[in-house]
Amino acid sequence: MTNGRWRKPAFDRVIVFDLDDTLYLERNYVESGLRAVGAWARACLGLDGLEPMMLARFAAGNRTRIFDDSLAAAGVAPAPALIARMLSVYRQHRPAIHLEADVEAFFDCPAPRTGFAVITDGFIDAQRRKIRALDLFSRGIALGICTDRWGRDAWKPHPRAYLHAQAFFGLEPECFTYVADNPAKDFHAPIVLGWDTVRIVRPGSLHEGAACEKTAQAHRVIDNLQQF
Repeated sequence: MTNGRWRKPAFDRVIVFDLDDTLYLERNYVESGLRAVGAWARACLGLDGLEPMMLARFAAGNRTRIFDDSLAAAGVAPAPALIARMLSVYRQHRPAIHLEADVEAFFDCPAPRTGFAVITDGFIDAQRRKIRALDLFSRGIALGICTDRWGRDAWKPHPRAYLHAQAFFGLEPECFTYVADNPAKDFHAPIVLGWDTVRIVRPGSLHEGAACEKTAQAHRVIDNLQQF
């Protein structure tokens, strides 16, 4: 996934970003998706109260059974086919998300001779919709890699996406910096490859309190890109 208007210039360095909870807050995407599912449930199932129940469960920390538990509370059996349809609505909705203010400022004043890319896990249709909703290619992102293009086995911490970025830009590993939020998967491959790594810990992010024990720790930790 590349910017079709982009022509490969000579870069001295490349900053590669994770997407979710790095460039925007993932909870905004989740809430956007739950609202889309709620609207669908009103129109197709006649369930007016499903949306607030789902949003409340997410706010309370539920991350795995929001649809099942909300349907059951509404008196509807959470049949597998119904859950699958709700997941489809969730993943295919048009996200109501935005870049964080520090990200906007960062892209407004790019460093000279610096290229930008994104590497993101997740179901490919949903991730591509996020990239479009954030209008990343107009902000200077030259390469957007959805790891799901190669299948679930290529999701992070698999190194394939990082190697693809190296080949695309034609630079040595020491010229790359990876900025991401999740120490459980984000930093293993780039550290092994010799990249610089930066963990961003955004207030309100889903992995804000994630411990770094038994995970790959980034070389630096920041809480916004103005500290980069």
